[in-house]
Amino acid sequence: MSEIFWKQLQQITGSGRCFRQEDMGRHTTFRVGGPAEYYVCPERSQIGEIISLCHAHKIPWIVVGNGSNLLVGDKGIPGMVIELGKESSQVIVDGNEIKAEAGALLSVVARKAADHELTGMEFASGIPGSVGGAVVMNAGAYGGEMKQIIKQATVLTAEGEERVLLLEELDLGYRHSCIPENHMIVLDTVLALEKGNAAAIEEMMAKLRSQRSEKQPLEYPSAGSTFKRPEGYFAGKLIQDAGLRGYRVGDAQVSEKHCGFVINRGGATAAQIRQLICDVQDKVEQQFGVRLETEVRFVGEF
Repeated sequence: MSEIFWKQLQQITGSGRCFRQEDMGRHTTFRVGGPAEYYVCPERSQIGEIISLCHAHKIPWIVVGNGSNLLVGDKGIPGMVIELGKESSQVIVDGNEIKAEAGALLSVVARKAADHELTGMEFASGIPGSVGGAVVMNAGAYGGEMKQIIKQATVLTAEGEERVLLLEELDLGYRHSCIPENHMIVLDTVLALEKGNAAAIEEMMAKLRSQRSEKQPLEYPSAGSTFKRPEGYFAGKLIQDAGLRGYRVGDAQVSEKHCGFVINRGGATAAQIRQLICDVQDKVEQQFGVRLETEVRFVGEF
C-alpha cells in the first residue's frame, strides 16, 4: 500500500518535490527533530489533490511553513508533512495592497513593502516565519500584529474548497485565529498597507533589527518566543524571577540574554527541549501560580 501511495504522490508533484524519511532538523529553526515519513513541497494547485490522496490512504498529514514555531519529536513524524515554502511564495504588489502566498517569508514581504514605500509591515521584518503561519497565529512583534494589516485570506477548507475569509471572519486575537480549529490551510493573504516615507520606513526597520540583535539570542537555534504572554505578566520576567536564567537540560537552555527564549546550544535533542519547557512551566507555576502556555507547537513522536 505504501508503494502505491508513494507512486501516486510522485505523479502529483513530480519526483523532485517529495521525499521519504526526510530529516526535520533541516526544516525547523530549532534544528532538531526526527524524520518525516513523507515530506512534500507542492505547488499551490497540488495541495488539495495531495490531501485527498492522504485521506484515501488514511495517511495523517500536517502543514508546515518555515518551521519557526515547531518542536518536532526525535522519533519523527508519521505520515505526511506538506511544506508550503518556496513553491508557494509569490508576492504581488498592487497599489497599497500586497498579495502574498502562504510560503512567502515575512522578511521578504516586508522588504517588498519597503521597496514600494508601503508602511505598516515594519514590525514583521525580523519575524523568522512565513505568511501562512503568521496568519494562523496572528503573529506580532514590537506593538504590531498581522491583524492590523490583513484584509483577507484565501484558505483551503477541510472539504477541499477554496474560500476567501475577510478579516473579521478570521477571528484574529492574541496568537489565535479560526484556522486551526476549522482544519483550514492558508493559501494566500492580501495585506492592506499605506503609502509612507521611504526613509522613515527604512529607519524603523533598522531600529527593530538593532533591538532584536541586542535583546534576542539570534546566534543560537530557537523557535523565537517560546511562551505566550500571560495576561498581566511578561513570560521572560516570570522565568527570570523564578531563578531560571541559563537553566539547562542537556544542550537545551533558557537564554541568558532573554529568558523568554529557549535555545539549542548545538547538540540539544527535542526531548531535552521539551523537558526544559515543562520544567520552566512547573517552576513558574509553583512560585507564581501562573501556568505558561507555549507558542511553540509540539508535533511528531518524542
